[in-house]
Amino acid sequence: MSDSFNLEIVNPEKLFLSLENVSEVVVPAFEGDMGILKDHISIISFLKPGIVKVFTGNEVKELYVEDGIIEFSENSLSILTSRIIDIKEIKKDDLSSMINEANEALKDENLDDQKRFIANQKIDVLNRLN
Repeated sequence: MSDSFNLEIVNPEKLFLSLENVSEVVVPAFEGDMGILKDHISIISFLKPGIVKVFTGNEVKELYVEDGIIEFSENSLSILTSRIIDIKEIKKDDLSSMINEANEALKDENLDDQKRFIANQKIDVLNRLN
């Protein structure tokens, strides 16, 4: 009996990733990091900026995500996000640019608490990657 499930990650440009042999996915949900295994209860949750870890066999794929929604149902996980990047493909210049962009957003005096939290979360994650 297989302990794997299906994973599909979609962003506005394309189907980013589709796998059928995933053993675990850890996502940065607003409630905290959430691990999903086969036969997890059905769930819908929002993502905050962070690292999605995809476990397949002996491999771990790490992806930076800025936001999104996850849905797990009937052993199929869907992640819908506006921005996702394979950590192995992030260039230092891009990281610096993304950090500067988030720092600029924080300078807005009219920023509400939720957007301020998200910008700070984004900066923390990107600094750890830098």
